[in-house]
Amino acid sequence: MIVLSTDSLKGYGLNRIFEMAKEAEYDGIDLAVELGEYDTCNAEYLKKLSEEYGLPIHAVSAPQQAPAKKVKELVELCKAVGAKVLVLQAPKILDFKLAAWLKEEIPKLREKEFLSIAMENAPSGLLLGFIPEHAISNTQDLKNFKHVSLDTARIGEMKKDLIRTYATLKKFLVHVHLSNVLHGKKYAPPQEGIMPLESFLTKLKQDKYPGAISMKIHPRYLHAGEDEKVVEDLKAAKKYYEKYYLKVEASTEE
Repeated sequence: MIVLSTDSLKGYGLNRIFEMAKEAEYDGIDLAVELGEYDTCNAEYLKKLSEEYGLPIHAVSAPQQAPAKKVKELVELCKAVGAKVLVLQAPKILDFKLAAWLKEEIPKLREKEFLSIAMENAPSGLLLGFIPEHAISNTQDLKNFKHVSLDTARIGEMKKDLIRTYATLKKFLVHVHLSNVLHGKKYAPPQEGIMPLESFLTKLKQDKYPGAISMKIHPRYLHAGEDEKVVEDLKAAKKYYEKYYLKVEASTEE
């Protein structure tokens, strides 16, 4: 299943984003919630858009530093719109209270609500030049969290081995944000850049990855503001997914 992160077309209204995702023949939407952008939290409006364009909201992606109260609200939003996955962002390293709450309470929320709540690998960033900027950010932390969303561009930005990272986390992987790194910049289209995304997508398919793949591309690479080019660029990214994932046969090995 290929879905479009609404982050890819930030600057457009949700109605136009749904419209262009439909025109580019994506299977659904990955809703990036923005604090202060009230439409992204309006369940009735979101359900109306989903029904109008025939595009399910497969995932909801939380904003950075969402407090416990907001996470609970997003769980309710997921339930209301029928989303299968809630993607969380790693808290800051000094936000001990939020990190502890996430570790202790998320497993309870998952069980209670029958919802996959995943932690995404953190972006690069260091305090004092050597302390990771985010908690719940190393591989063991992510494995302990049990449900993981993998942002490929962040892996590339940190110059980590994508295939090795995937192999370590694949048992826990429930969501993928797919994009490349081009000239040192994150969120380039998958077909442009330095990362081995062909091999990554093929491995996902061969390993029978059960989740969705969400295109998360920076608007500048999609010619945002030039609507015909936006749709063409979205289609080009989708063709890449089809070639290296959809048309690859899954492994029959146990």
